[in-house]
Amino acid sequence: MRLKRTSMCSLLRGKDKDKDVVLAGWVKKRRDHGGLIFIDLGDKSGIIQLVFNPIIDKDSHTQAHSIREGWVIAVKGKVKMRAEDSINPKLKTGKIEIIVKELKILNTSQPLPFPIEDKIETNEEVRLRYRYLDLRRPIMQRNIYLKYRINKQVRDFLHKRGFTEIETPFLTQSTPEGARDYLVPSRLSPGEFYALPQSPQLFKQLLMVAGFDKYFQIVRCFRDEDLRADRQPEHTQIDIELSFIEEEDIYDLIEKMFSFVFNEVLGISLETPFPRFSYEEVVSRYGTDKPDIRFGLELKNISSLVSSCKFEVFRKVLEKGGKVKGLRVPRGSSLSRNDIEKLIREITFYGAKGLSWIIFASKEKIRSPLVKFFSKSELLKIVEYMEGEEGDAFFFIADEKTVVNEALSHLRLYLAKKFHLIPEKTHRLLWVINFPLFEYDKEGKLAPCHHPFTSPREEDLPLLEESPEKVKARSYDIVMDGEEVGGGSIRIHRRGIQERVLEILGMTSLQAREKFGFLLEALSFGAPPHGGIAIGLDRLTMILAGEKSIREVIPFPKTQKAVCLLTQAPCPVNEEQLKELHLKVEE
Repeated sequence: MRLKRTSMCSLLRGKDKDKDVVLAGWVKKRRDHGGLIFIDLGDKSGIIQLVFNPIIDKDSHTQAHSIREGWVIAVKGKVKMRAEDSINPKLKTGKIEIIVKELKILNTSQPLPFPIEDKIETNEEVRLRYRYLDLRRPIMQRNIYLKYRINKQVRDFLHKRGFTEIETPFLTQSTPEGARDYLVPSRLSPGEFYALPQSPQLFKQLLMVAGFDKYFQIVRCFRDEDLRADRQPEHTQIDIELSFIEEEDIYDLIEKMFSFVFNEVLGISLETPFPRFSYEEVVSRYGTDKPDIRFGLELKNISSLVSSCKFEVFRKVLEKGGKVKGLRVPRGSSLSRNDIEKLIREITFYGAKGLSWIIFASKEKIRSPLVKFFSKSELLKIVEYMEGEEGDAFFFIADEKTVVNEALSHLRLYLAKKFHLIPEKTHRLLWVINFPLFEYDKEGKLAPCHHPFTSPREEDLPLLEESPEKVKARSYDIVMDGEEVGGGSIRIHRRGIQERVLEILGMTSLQAREKFGFLLEALSFGAPPHGGIAIGLDRLTMILAGEKSIREVIPFPKTQKAVCLLTQAPCPVNEEQLKELHLKVEE
């Protein structure tokens, strides 16, 4: 006889007492108490306890002896209230149990490679190898469901505001947009290749030229770049583009969208408008363009205070055009010498050559290696400038500006975690604006700070001819809890400006036409002013789920070497397939 499920496991409650139900799912645990056998049955909704009593049904009780963890079963039974002393407050169904009348074993299972529960100490490679089992764990189910809910609320929000969801191609032309492209060989055009899109950037601009006005897409993007905890070779982004808008329209739209999503999904009210920081200000105050502003520990430049000091390290750095910056740690005087040695190891990883410090227990009790080079009054002047109080600690780095900012930025975060300064379950968002249009790459050449289709500020257009490095961009990033969760810009919509930007980036007119000819042509047919933004759905979900890696919110992710341990991709293909594509693999 077939048992057709009538309810999910965790949806039953005391109000269902004496109701006959049919449940199906996986065996989580089995406990044999002599006469009675108890089984925890689970599905995506949660867990419920089954009771097998030989007096109620002897056949089911006999079969239950053989059942093991991971088996798939269906049962028919009656909902009963548990005895007071056996209630499990950890379960939603902890007050009830199912007295089984009938059992059907739907499938068996090999011994599981790891427990299907939240807190497991299992190597991530093993989890990814058996990802279909890992995804059964309640925390993984919650993460994937959270991502779905964010996805759905974004769609609902944008649909209500007149946006049209439009697909763009996955097989397109290779264009220089920052990262390496994933290339796909063409069988019909030997020796030629498609590229998987790093983003729908050019196509969404073309949709604006086509007059669609408000576009969005929740889209897969592909980038062949070095991976880390917040990167994957394929990721999902919420892609948005609008016509006849300015930056304020983007800020207003996204702040309302985030507020709607946070309220609907998490029941959290966000404070709007989000604060805005210029690129220069945010790097000066926090050392990074993606700061966590849930806590203080802002950086301060003390270069002018120590420019003529006796400490040679500071003086030589300043003579070479470097900076001396530091941060104050409230109640940091409790740090031991061993703690400070750990801090030094932390910052040397980011290129800093040393760390100077002051432990300010009181005006009479100052500990610091700087006491050899500074008088007490000079040290107190530094403490006063840093707005210090008794019991504080101060840390300083002297080096080239970029090294100082990066090292102190990481030290700031390290100390905030050590002193528990980051409030739990609290989120702070901000905008970073007024980025440079260009930056110098490792070879000393100008490269786009955002991408080559970002519009310069109107007042900076004259600088494109003589001083392009001074041009500011009409771009913006949205940052949340120390992570960049999105970025965008007002685009170039006039052909002449776009050609000039490509020229500054070192492209000849021929190269520009080869790579971007279709875009340049479109811009010459009445392209409207337009702009947009892309929000990283995986990264946003990662933060809201409280995870440290986006692999925890992607169903089937790759490792840091871009390998799928589940399917063993990438893998060799047979000679016949290569021949059809006119390819040959060299050893």
